[in-house]
Amino acid sequence: MTIDLRTRYLGLELRSPIVASSSPLTGELPSARSLEQAGAAAIVLPSLFEEEIVNEEIQLNRSLEAGSEQFAEALGYFPTIDAIADAGDRYLARLTRFKARLTVPVIASLNATTTGGWVRYARLIQDAGADALELNLYRVAADPRMTAAEREATDLALIAAVRDSVTIPLAVKLSPYYSALAGFAASAIRAGADGLVLFNRFYQPDLDLETFDVVNRVDLSRPSELRLPLRWIAILRPQLGADVSLAATSGVHSGTDAVKGLLVGADVVMMTSALLRDGPSHVRTVEAELVDWMTEHEYESVTQIRGSASQATVEDPSAFERANYMDVLHSWTAPQDAAFTTSS
Repeated sequence: MTIDLRTRYLGLELRSPIVASSSPLTGELPSARSLEQAGAAAIVLPSLFEEEIVNEEIQLNRSLEAGSEQFAEALGYFPTIDAIADAGDRYLARLTRFKARLTVPVIASLNATTTGGWVRYARLIQDAGADALELNLYRVAADPRMTAAEREATDLALIAAVRDSVTIPLAVKLSPYYSALAGFAASAIRAGADGLVLFNRFYQPDLDLETFDVVNRVDLSRPSELRLPLRWIAILRPQLGADVSLAATSGVHSGTDAVKGLLVGADVVMMTSALLRDGPSHVRTVEAELVDWMTEHEYESVTQIRGSASQATVEDPSAFERANYMDVLHSWTAPQDAAFTTSS
């Protein structure tokens, strides 16, 4: 039996549903080419952060102005500098280079802080040849003066502003922390998003107990983290309709994880942690496991699998919401260990 792995995401025809998500591996051309050769159907570049660009500009201005008040006469000895490449310029150059050397679609990722930054860099990314753009809404709602409604309105305005500025396909990578996620997801689509990536994985700060410094430590994801996107994709797929692209990310480590994502309605599954741990060749392993599962269960195409276990198709739709809460609580059984026994 011939297995058809083709899928469609953001209007792009992909050879399989396995996408290499934003990571150090997708940021360097040699490793990106290795991912492509191993079977990754698309490459998502690391995010362009507006803060990085602004910080470089500030540091450059400080360096150029240092000593100007004390040694003004020395300024005439320096040549005129027309332009210096900043983080944005380097990102666009990388995108252009990747497009020239890769055959799979290249999806750019943008994480900005101001409406002007979103719009400006979205246009530049489109002009540099990106096949699609992923807006990374990575925010911690820590301002007590801002309500949930105001936060959501700001994000929706950003999506609409970017949509008005570009014509390439547009995905929005969400966090799971919106107070009414289903409603916000539908609003994001109405604002112009062609698809959603679920979910943004927030990295939590740690503390150094000796210096009391905040320490940034990256922990790779675990397969159990896939449960959150599985639940919400299953809920959103029938609500948003087949024309909206959905990507599952966080916790996709194996072919069976990929199957789960497809069953609940994802068009693609995105991988980061497993590829960082096992290398680009792991894409080939995941694809082989996906094909083996499809063959064993007599599925001929990804299209047949997609959405087979969404909320609209399972026997108990409420299982994705609250009905199974008590069952989950009672599913844990205490280990048979002497430490948990009491003497009579």
